[in-house]
Amino acid sequence: MFSRFIAFVLLVNLTIFATATTTIAGSPISPAPIPASRCNTGNMHCCDALERSDGSVAGTILGLLGVVIQGVGVLVGLHCTPLDILGIGQNSCHAQPVCCENNYFEGLIVIACTPISISL
Repeated sequence: MFSRFIAFVLLVNLTIFATATTTIAGSPISPAPIPASRCNTGNMHCCDALERSDGSVAGTILGLLGVVIQGVGVLVGLHCTPLDILGIGQNSCHAQPVCCENNYFEGLIVIACTPISISL
C-alpha cells in the first residue's frame, strides 16, 4: 500500500514538472555582430557573459528554471540589463551588447541572442 502511494506521488510530481517546462525555439549563434539598428527580433541588453545554451553555466540555469531550448548552440546572455541606445553615454555597456528574443527573471538569462555592435 505504501509503495503505491509513493509511486502515485512520484507520478504527480513528474506530471507537474513536465507541464511547468517551457520550450523555446532558438537559432544558432550568429557569426558576427550586427549593427544595433538591425535589432528587430527582440530587445537590446548588456550581458556580463554570453554562452551557448548547452554550456555548463547556461545549461544549469536553464535546467533549474525548467526552460528547454530547441536548437543546438543557441546563444544566451547571463546577468543582463536592458540597453538604452539613446542614453548610451550615461548607461554604456562595458560587457557584451546583444539583441535577444526572450528575457527571463529580470535579465538573469536572455535567450536567442545575437551580438550587436554599437558605434557612437
